[in-house]
Amino acid sequence: MSLALPSSRRLDRVRHQVGHRTLAAVLGMGTALWHKALNPGSPAPPAPEIAALRRWLDRLIESDLANVEAGYYPRELALGFPMAELLGTLPEAISDLPKMWRRKQREAFDQLPALADDRYPDYYRRTFHWQTDGWFSAHSARVYDVQVEFLFFGTMEMMRRMSLPPLVRELREAAAPRMLDVACGTGRLLRDLQTLFPRAQLFGVDLSPHYVQHAQRAAAPGLSVIAANAEELPLADATFDAVTCGFLFHELPHDARRRVMAEMHRVLKPGGLLVFQDAAQWGDANVEELPFYVDWFPRAYHEPYFKGHLKDAVEAICREAGLTVESSTPALLSKVVVARK
Repeated sequence: MSLALPSSRRLDRVRHQVGHRTLAAVLGMGTALWHKALNPGSPAPPAPEIAALRRWLDRLIESDLANVEAGYYPRELALGFPMAELLGTLPEAISDLPKMWRRKQREAFDQLPALADDRYPDYYRRTFHWQTDGWFSAHSARVYDVQVEFLFFGTMEMMRRMSLPPLVRELREAAAPRMLDVACGTGRLLRDLQTLFPRAQLFGVDLSPHYVQHAQRAAAPGLSVIAANAEELPLADATFDAVTCGFLFHELPHDARRRVMAEMHRVLKPGGLLVFQDAAQWGDANVEELPFYVDWFPRAYHEPYFKGHLKDAVEAICREAGLTVESSTPALLSKVVVARK
């Protein structure tokens, strides 16, 4: 016999479903208009792929609700979309759109501030997504989250949360786990980890000094964020119980992916857990159902390493580095891979 959910829980489910579907619909219309402006004359997505995208969105929403009901994270995390924070930067992000459009028309992927010198790898010195200043300004860090939510029609926060359940299962009883987020960006995953693991020793690494500063300002006390190249982490061997890495590998060339994976393996303790998330790849069910989007995205948004990533299975890179893959789970346009040292 099934038990009825309490009315408050039913209300939460309705609020969650309506909120995320409305956000996806509204931002989806804006995103479609932006895509047409960037790529005039390009064909519309085929109807079967639009239907498939909706199915994967339904699965993501249900996974988010199931994670709350299983106790992996509080309902406030699932319901608390940072609308006010993102709306605060929306005017600045919108003011970027004409610049991004002109940059796309001229293919000006190297239009960067003077700071972007040879201290940084060649592959990093690009205006990924046609964003102003690439990774090299405080402005870029301020508008990044709203631009990414716009690009993925309001689902990025929800996709990112799919990395949390493996960590909670592994470390919920640990007294003070040491955890590292590689390519932490503006620190959004770190903030979720601070909520779930208030006694954890949390560290973040990102190559952009501006994104590091942004993450530090937004974080609670006790979080350490440093600017460093993930190919050479300035951290001791075997010192972390868990390492996370989100949405990095699709912006790395082949050999750099392997150097970063080797470094994450090195800093993990024996038995430690890697929770990795990035764009799904060929062979993953969600990518196989969405070939139009997969082909269109790197051309529209200057992602020169994306097609290489699609063919370079993360699970195989984990095994090459000496990690044991425990699971690989699709999440809308991404996947979460869990591996152990």
